[in-house]
Amino acid sequence: EARLTALAATIFEAQTEVDLYFAHPARDFAQTDEALRIRRKGPSNFITYKGPKIDKATKTRGEIDLPLSSGPLSSGPLSSGPQSAEAWIGLLEALGFRPVGEVRKSRRKVAIPWQDRCVEGSLDEVERLGRYAELELVVPAEGIESAKACIASLADELGLTDSERRSYLELLLER
Repeated sequence: EARLTALAATIFEAQTEVDLYFAHPARDFAQTDEALRIRRKGPSNFITYKGPKIDKATKTRGEIDLPLSSGPLSSGPLSSGPQSAEAWIGLLEALGFRPVGEVRKSRRKVAIPWQDRCVEGSLDEVERLGRYAELELVVPAEGIESAKACIASLADELGLTDSERRSYLELLLER
């Protein structure tokens, strides 16, 4: 954290995130390097599809992340709160998806000014795994190479030398 503070990074309060991952009924996401999850973060829910990683060195991949809330509604599948997550889990299970694992973590988001960009970081305490740091830039396809160089430079500056490409779910399932 001292190195982040020295870089004038903004460190936000910790928030609990619970991710429930699903297996596809017709293809093996472990083989195709894809993921589908429902995330519960505070009172909000999100559904995320992660495509295959696109290189051998980083976790760079396409993602579709959609909120599962609609503000003023107090119940039903588009509202926030635990009932919304349960409704979406029921929908996915009715379509043949099945839960394969849950990841629980305390996450502190970080905004890091670096090379005229704002790098998004996360300081994670993952149940049954330990502490991890993530660095991320969201860029269009043509900006991937410069984003990777920026992230690598910042990781070096922060002393983050051990890169881990496996997801938290993969690490937990390997235990």
